[in-house]
Amino acid sequence: MSIIGDPRATPHPEAAERAAVIDPAAIRHNVRTIASYVHPAKVLVAVKAEGYGHGAVTAARAALDGGADWLGTAHVSEALVLRAAGIQAPILAWLHTPGTDFAAAITEHIDLGISGWEIHHVARAAESLQKPARVHLKIDTGLGRNGCTIEDWPDLLRLAAQFQERGLLSVEGIFTHLAVADEPDRRETDEQLQVYREALTLAEEHRIVPDLRHVANTPGAFSRPDAHFDMVRVGVGVYGHSPFADRTAEDLGLRPAMELRTSVANVKRVRAGQGISYGLTHRVDRPTSLALIPLGYADGIPRVAVHAPVWISGRRYRSVGRVAMDQFVVDLGELDTDVQVGDEVVIFGGDSGIEAADWGSAAGTINYEIITRIGERVPRIVVDSELTPAAGGATSSVHAAASPATPATPPRGPA
Repeated sequence: MSIIGDPRATPHPEAAERAAVIDPAAIRHNVRTIASYVHPAKVLVAVKAEGYGHGAVTAARAALDGGADWLGTAHVSEALVLRAAGIQAPILAWLHTPGTDFAAAITEHIDLGISGWEIHHVARAAESLQKPARVHLKIDTGLGRNGCTIEDWPDLLRLAAQFQERGLLSVEGIFTHLAVADEPDRRETDEQLQVYREALTLAEEHRIVPDLRHVANTPGAFSRPDAHFDMVRVGVGVYGHSPFADRTAEDLGLRPAMELRTSVANVKRVRAGQGISYGLTHRVDRPTSLALIPLGYADGIPRVAVHAPVWISGRRYRSVGRVAMDQFVVDLGELDTDVQVGDEVVIFGGDSGIEAADWGSAAGTINYEIITRIGERVPRIVVDSELTPAAGGATSSVHAAASPATPATPPRGPA
């Protein structure tokens, strides 16, 4: 390898400059898998935060095709995007501020989570529209975030019953959220379920008996059948990732729906002792070659990730030095390397064997954060593996996802 590259080398025009490749077939598969665990409970799929980084509309459509009954978003604004895309399935939005457009939510048939203060705003919006709001009352059973405390619950029930009698709202559900379901042996989940059942009893005393009782998240769906009730709300599992420290996605029958990849931007030889990136926190201990990877913390790669894995041309390597805003460095481990500019790099997913959880471990965080933090300048490219031909098949579905806009480029670069 020449230090300035081989002029005879052929570039790889089919390799994406950088892309998060999204497979709707994996989402459909994961929804079906989770539904089989929780049947006969309904399945609500959380598509908040741009579908956990996969594209909200892409994820929503795939989830519904896979058999999801409901969709969930944190914010009403996210739900309105789905409605604007023509998605008419039931949607629940649960995190509000005084600036939330409750009138738009009611108009667009979006169910609203109610933790307390919102009920007055929702009732006023319903009265102005002469149309009842569909609401789900949230009880805080121990997570300590959103939701009404058990002490204030009777007051919320009284208000809900009064507004329901006036035709301003209809209580469709009562829900809560689990704090430690990813650690199945912890007693706090039992305590939360006890508080939840108490909340249901109090609701019955106020003649509020909704059709949908929902508690379980992804870990609860797999580990706590007693938390399934009428519906489960699942997120990370739908995108093919395990919420458990001791069980992989494969253990749960799930398939990752995102592959993050790019191509090598530079390769060069360096002497022993060469420092790497800002702060020179790493120095190579021998002559070696370095590959430059054109993704950085502006793209969602954690700055604090240490020795994180990447896959280049069929081999696993490790990052070295600090991740910069737009790039990071990989030590190729040898002076003479076959890796060249343009070779495909897989950060996680695909056939690499690298999971988002591996990057989570390198950064001291969780797989949820890794997939949701991928930035807007990384195009989402949708490649449906159930439509893409295998060795000469008939049909391919490769297109840019709606958010953000991208060129419709090829499924894979060279292996």
